[in-house]
Amino acid sequence: MNSRQLLRFLKSAMLSLLLAGVTLAQGGPLELKREGRVISLVPYAPNVLRVTMSIDNSAASAAPGFGIVGAPSPTGWTHEHDADGSEVYRSDNMIVRLAPGDLPKEKLPRPMPLDELNQQLRDVYFGGGGDHGPNHDALLVTTPQGKMLLHMRTWIMTPQQEGAQAKSGGKTYRVSASFDSPSDEHYYGLGQQQKGWMDLRDHQIHCWHDYGAIGGENVCVPFMVSSRGYGLVWDNPSKTTVDLGFNGQNRWTSDVGDRVSYFVIAGDSSDQIYAGYRLLTGVTHLLPRGSYGYIQSKAIYPTQGQILDLARTYREKKVPLDTVVVDFLNMTRQGEMDLDPKRWPDPAGMNRQLHDMNVRTLLSVWPHFAPGTQFYDMLLKKGWLIHTPDGKPDHGWYKEIIGPNLDTTNPDAAKWWWEQIRDRYVKPYGFDDLWLDETEPDVDPANDVFWVGPGTSFYNVYPLFHTASVYEGFRRDFGDSKRLMILARASYLGAQRNGTVFWSSDIVSTWDMLRRSIPAGLNFTASGMPYWDTDIAGFFSPAIPADHHAEHKPLIDGSDARDVIDRYEDYPELFVRWFEWGAFHPVMRAHGERKHNEVWAYGKQAEPILTKYLKLRYELLPYTYSVAYRSYETGAPYMRALFMDFPNDPKALDIPDEYMYGPAFLVAPVTEQGATQRTVYLPAGSDWYNYWTNEKLHGGQTVVVQAPIDTLPLFVRAGSIVPFGSEVQSAQQEQKIASVRIYPGANGSFTLFQDDGKTYAYEKGAGSVTKLMWNDAEGRLKHEGVPAWNGSDESIVVVVGKKPMQ
Repeated sequence: MNSRQLLRFLKSAMLSLLLAGVTLAQGGPLELKREGRVISLVPYAPNVLRVTMSIDNSAASAAPGFGIVGAPSPTGWTHEHDADGSEVYRSDNMIVRLAPGDLPKEKLPRPMPLDELNQQLRDVYFGGGGDHGPNHDALLVTTPQGKMLLHMRTWIMTPQQEGAQAKSGGKTYRVSASFDSPSDEHYYGLGQQQKGWMDLRDHQIHCWHDYGAIGGENVCVPFMVSSRGYGLVWDNPSKTTVDLGFNGQNRWTSDVGDRVSYFVIAGDSSDQIYAGYRLLTGVTHLLPRGSYGYIQSKAIYPTQGQILDLARTYREKKVPLDTVVVDFLNMTRQGEMDLDPKRWPDPAGMNRQLHDMNVRTLLSVWPHFAPGTQFYDMLLKKGWLIHTPDGKPDHGWYKEIIGPNLDTTNPDAAKWWWEQIRDRYVKPYGFDDLWLDETEPDVDPANDVFWVGPGTSFYNVYPLFHTASVYEGFRRDFGDSKRLMILARASYLGAQRNGTVFWSSDIVSTWDMLRRSIPAGLNFTASGMPYWDTDIAGFFSPAIPADHHAEHKPLIDGSDARDVIDRYEDYPELFVRWFEWGAFHPVMRAHGERKHNEVWAYGKQAEPILTKYLKLRYELLPYTYSVAYRSYETGAPYMRALFMDFPNDPKALDIPDEYMYGPAFLVAPVTEQGATQRTVYLPAGSDWYNYWTNEKLHGGQTVVVQAPIDTLPLFVRAGSIVPFGSEVQSAQQEQKIASVRIYPGANGSFTLFQDDGKTYAYEKGAGSVTKLMWNDAEGRLKHEGVPAWNGSDESIVVVVGKKPMQ
């Protein structure tokens, strides 16, 4: 060997030692093989990185789980080694440092020492424990400027006991990871928890679907946003427990898994984090424009005649309405997938009459099939019903007359399900939208087997598959020609891309539930799910004692609605307060188990107030529709907890009963019975206008706001541009821009979007975009794009607090 060859050999040997255990494609993912484990870092964008760790090489390198549709992209990432042996993965948005795998003991975490004899005595009982970790592959994520975003300290895979492994269909593990939790960090999202929390810090979150959870159904969306400027998507669909902030740590633990897998999304703003979530899990489609109006429902309108009378009365009273609901129990038997002809003699004719009134229909279709119905034997033979490991269909706690759920994780069953809905309801009768109830599913998946695998492993995925079965089938058959809204009771990562609105499930009609519902909704939308609503004024009536009296004199006299409210004397007041809040939901829908549930059902004092807020909802349709279009473009919600827009105001980080509706409106619902005022915190960094009085106030202060029964405390941020529409009875009617209000005090902009409201043509660029820009110093509004109104600005534009434009 000559000297040149020797030098080349030595260089090669040194490089091999340096990169021992490292596989690095140029610009591609980083995979490290350490003793008994594999660690993988895969970039999806400059601000999105997937982290996977496993004792199984194939699991570590396998694709992400259900819900993730984004593709890896190494653009902008580089890899290097630190002087201490750390692996450093770097982009313009984040720096990831993975500690060496062979750190000396003195650099590993450890408890305070015990004396030697004490330790020996304890080791007999508590020592050892097998070679299951924890693994000290510490991973630190910072900004390029050095600010810590996330610091994972340890991860672990512990073999499950034999009984649990049998349920999971083979050798399985309990997996977990532990992260630092600085004392000033706050957490949001993780689906729906109806316990009154806003900031999730210092709480244990049961991230799994649980219809019977205290306060109302839990729904798992394993995506969390941190006040430190990152989001974490936990890529595991089994039951997952998230402990946040205890003993300075966050711990994520999933019951079943073959790896620890999660995504880190960095963002200078919350909207950048939601853009990363959108990239990973898919877009939030625009709904039919009528879905942004008012949806009238109750449990139930049992006949075609009642539905038509309902719609006609709204039109006669000139009260806006867009959708009526044909709820459950519309069929002859559960699983026949029909409409009882005794009660629905001409569904097609009904829908034609409703459409002539610009009223849409939302039809409830349950995925249950009772024994003895026409499809049951076929579904049983094909194995398309959710079943226990022995193959027996699981009807859970339901009576046999309801039957087990269809397993729409099976693609053949999913295709069949949509085709039955299409051919039995949509095509022959003209139903518009679909209510897919029971989407947890409402049997316990831990006892069952899905087509995709054991229910223990895939506990939370059913709502993703079930909503996709209908949305994807609808798009296959109708293409871009018309839009669909799906109402569903549970969600999962990516379910927002299925044209789906999620609701708070069957909550109780109480003041306590009203209070808890607000942060429940805010955390749900913070989970990357822009569309959420409640059953306005609750679903189940509480049992009202014979001696019930409201805590305070009711603000609405319901004596002329006694046949509806019976002895619940403060219920009309509760309905009004909930309805006022509902006008500022992403989708506005009244529902519940009540004899009557329309705006005229709660007495003569309630009706004009309810009508006032319905009309306001419709006046604001140009605004609402435009901010919904922004959610489509960015993935960010428009029902926004205050942390999203005021991250630098510590007082705004844990307010459970205020939020932003789009960029302009601060909404502060009244949730106390008998209250005629409430305190409202106005976030710092902006001036604010009382919407009703136009009084201008400085931010960073708490104010006492007068709130008589007809007034929802509502403020507008200085610099806002708010378009108002002309009066219409339906969002499906042509609506002109009646006025544009400018709230001066800061520069501002607003993007107004208008299109046909019915098709998916906007996905290909159809529709008109008008950018409105307010220069506060000049006192002038500028336009870019398609003109949004006819005539001069002087006839449309109103600058609040100033004389009309000349």
